[in-house]
Amino acid sequence: MKFAHFSDCHIGGWREDSLRDINLKSFELAVDICIKEHTGFVIIAGDLFDTALPSIDILKSTAKILNKLKDFDIPIYIIPGSHDFSASGKTMLDVLENTGLVHNVMKFNNNKLEFTTDRTGVKLAGMFGRKGGLETYDYANLDKENLETESGFKIFLFHTLLEELKNYSFENIESESISILPKGFNYYAGGHPHFVYSRYHENYGVMAYPGPLYPNNFQELEKLKHGGFFIVDVENNNITSNHIPLNVVDVISYFINAENMTPKDVENDILSKVIDFDNKIVTIRIEGCLKSGKVSDINFKYINESLSKAYHVLKNTSKLVTKDFQEIKADNRNIDDIEISIVKDHQDQSFIEESKIMNIMKCLDKEKFDGEKNSDFESRIIKEVSSIIEL
Repeated sequence: MKFAHFSDCHIGGWREDSLRDINLKSFELAVDICIKEHTGFVIIAGDLFDTALPSIDILKSTAKILNKLKDFDIPIYIIPGSHDFSASGKTMLDVLENTGLVHNVMKFNNNKLEFTTDRTGVKLAGMFGRKGGLETYDYANLDKENLETESGFKIFLFHTLLEELKNYSFENIESESISILPKGFNYYAGGHPHFVYSRYHENYGVMAYPGPLYPNNFQELEKLKHGGFFIVDVENNNITSNHIPLNVVDVISYFINAENMTPKDVENDILSKVIDFDNKIVTIRIEGCLKSGKVSDINFKYINESLSKAYHVLKNTSKLVTKDFQEIKADNRNIDDIEISIVKDHQDQSFIEESKIMNIMKCLDKEKFDGEKNSDFESRIIKEVSSIIEL
């Protein structure tokens, strides 16, 4: 038996048309590979779309690609991720499911999560991901008994960062214990964190994150260069996860140290270093403190014209400053550290425990989802805060 495991496709996520197009082409390439490899079915572990309400054009293009799998009688099993899940519980995935293109395996019957059985006999179930990791509350109320006692080859889809699986670059990102998941499944098809992982965990099974199908921001393009997915081979219950790279357009990255440079120096340094860029995505990270002038004095229009044969040029100047800016004194800790410090300093004045205060702050920091009504947004926040303080 062979199946594919996608996650974090984030279709429609890029603002730039050319990069949004590469994202779609990566998705189509992954589908074409699945067809060529004769996979039995495809799993998408959340965030097919980058928003709960993608544009009509994005929806049409995605449906057209998914229809290729349907033409070859390859079913698609999916869960909503934190990006394509809405506060109302509705998702554009419902539209795709109603057309027969996908099967949402997060199905409840009498408040119990039930299985979806593939024609191969594989049994699938899953839980959605929610913004801010709020799916934790849903897991806490999940009846796991029927899930754990079910016999046969089982796959659980989830969209959560697990503490035991994260690497050093995610050490400061909030995560959940593996214990939130039901035990005894053969394969756990994960999504949400954008890194690649596949390893057997005792009492559970193979835990796997395939990483993003395509990088979704500047830093990911710079680090990952491209996305990928797993093709999973199962023979006599032995599971092998093979990561398949999806390199549609090459990415070439440059770092420019602008310390003690003038804007003109920065321009010249970029143009002298950026070579062999034809039909490639170019990322340019510029850091340091200019000795004179302003960041806006760097002629990026001229740089883009000089690199016009590149597929696309992206720049990052978030850590490029002037001397006047550098002299501003500020607390160097990040916002989260400052907030935690304030809460600890005033804990004795509060009747609410520290952990609950932090969870309330996270709820109050949430933003409206795309297309969400003000009344729905307010009701969602009130419900979440009430749940935390047990009103």
